[in-house]
Amino acid sequence: MTRSRELHLVARPTGLPGPEVYHMAERDLPRPVQGEILVQIRWLSLDPYMRGRMNDAKSYVEPFRLNAPLDGGVIAEVMESHDPGFEAGDLVLAHGPWAEYAVLKAAGAQKLPRGSRVPPQAWLSVLGMPGMTAWTGLNRIAEAKAGETILVSSAAGAVGSLAAQLAREKGLRVIGVAGGADKCAQAVAEFGCDLCLDHRGKEARELSKEIAEAAPHGVDIYFENVGGTTLQAVLPRMNTFGRIALCGAIAWYNDPASAPPASHIWMPIIQKRLRVEGFIVSDHAAHRGAFFDEVLPLVEAGKILWHETVANGLEAAPEAFAGLLQGKNTGKQLVRIS
Repeated sequence: MTRSRELHLVARPTGLPGPEVYHMAERDLPRPVQGEILVQIRWLSLDPYMRGRMNDAKSYVEPFRLNAPLDGGVIAEVMESHDPGFEAGDLVLAHGPWAEYAVLKAAGAQKLPRGSRVPPQAWLSVLGMPGMTAWTGLNRIAEAKAGETILVSSAAGAVGSLAAQLAREKGLRVIGVAGGADKCAQAVAEFGCDLCLDHRGKEARELSKEIAEAAPHGVDIYFENVGGTTLQAVLPRMNTFGRIALCGAIAWYNDPASAPPASHIWMPIIQKRLRVEGFIVSDHAAHRGAFFDEVLPLVEAGKILWHETVANGLEAAPEAFAGLLQGKNTGKQLVRIS
């Protein structure tokens, strides 16, 4: 019998989730049966979409259940296998609980290649859901072309940093927006941005003026991760028939009421005949092969860089998740469980 600690959601948060909405529980796991694997979770992925799952509201993914473990992407080591496709010692990418150990369906786990030069946790970031999201938004949604100008919000984040680098590889002019001088410097030095604008402490009008100076011929593509001031600032600077890949709006996740009136958003879209498309990366799973064909060689060759912000221990997950929602992380926010 394996005993495991696991983090439960015990209340629906209002605003930023605090420690009061979590409870650390402990239980004995059942023995795995045929088609299952017992795993020790090594790495836990924290992602902005999880904030929406804390609400009891209909969305594209089911909300977290109260008094049950939260869940998400994990890297885990197989301890015991009852499936011929796995053996003890295999590392797997899977969807699992915020826990130390878990019994998982083997059919839902992906074995990671042995002897890879890429560290296993990269399959939660640059080669995982954030990487696939960046590739999808750039290629399938925005249909980016060489010579265009793209503005990427959260350019030092897990998705934005890869979107910027892939855009550079395609021959676009890349303008990043990030929160703070350090993140902006990193976006230019490591993440492919030709320049990066700091949005911290600026009203939309001031940031919009800076965008105009950075993109005197206008912006063709906006890769949207945040909403907030950056969206209001970029809309007047979009070129006619420009495209917006709408990936996220983290600025409004904790406080939806802070969003501007719809007319402030829709009128520039109408006037400039912009194409705005929201997307969920899971809808594009059929194109994972094309994503890996393009991105994996770039990662292995060191042409694509990524950064990780790591919290240590399951008990650190709540604070790390709150920090992610406040923009305190750079690159991918992970929790090292063991």
